[in-house]
Amino acid sequence: MVGQGVAPLALVTGGHRRLGARIAMHLARAGYALAIHGREAPEPHRFLRECLAETGATWHGFAADFLETGAAEGLLPAVTAHFGRAPDLLVNNASLFGEGDLAVVTADELAHYHQVNTVAPVLLTQAFARAERPAGRNPSVINILDQRLAQPHGDQLAYTLGKAGLEAFTRIAARALAPAIRVNAVSPGLTLATYDYTPEQLARLARLAPLDALPEPEDVGEAVLYLARAQAVTGQTIIVDGGAHMRSYERDFIHMAGD
Repeated sequence: MVGQGVAPLALVTGGHRRLGARIAMHLARAGYALAIHGREAPEPHRFLRECLAETGATWHGFAADFLETGAAEGLLPAVTAHFGRAPDLLVNNASLFGEGDLAVVTADELAHYHQVNTVAPVLLTQAFARAERPAGRNPSVINILDQRLAQPHGDQLAYTLGKAGLEAFTRIAARALAPAIRVNAVSPGLTLATYDYTPEQLARLARLAPLDALPEPEDVGEAVLYLARAQAVTGQTIIVDGGAHMRSYERDFIHMAGD
């Protein structure tokens, strides 16, 4: 039996690198034990590894390729078996991302992106909801979306459709699982830019947002932590994007950065 003094356990998919690692870091600093998932060997990025050592957070890595049959269904049982208890928090962060618009998208691409970005979170949430927990553990699910869903453009079509499915599922699951489990979402804007962007390009993109700024990873982590703790909130999406969702962009940010 898990007592009330035991640290809450969070499963963060795609939690070993990039934004998922920053979310995991935020949860570790808030006292969570962590199940960190990666597609292959989920070795934490250096800054996450340093944070785990600094905080002393209990953690373990789990590998699961959501494109493989049964991988999503098997992840939560593996986490439960290792820790001896089910997670209190599920952060569906893992995503498949890539280029492709309506003119070139293929059936296989649509299926793969749907599998990773929509189907896997649904199956993980299903397993999460079936798990047994002691009373008072405040279980919740947080789905990581994308600010583009507010005013979608045509770039990265398969990715966007997958995230749109996850957005709809957030609202469906919030109703279906209440009052036992809360389901919410965080929708980041351009947060951890890749090396495709120069500092000058990022500065120009920041000026396109109403707040004249791009979000920091810590902003996203703070939104996740709030929703994990907000016992009167379900079915909600917090958009963390400097206000960019209030404007319509014809292309993805990478095509708007300029030279």
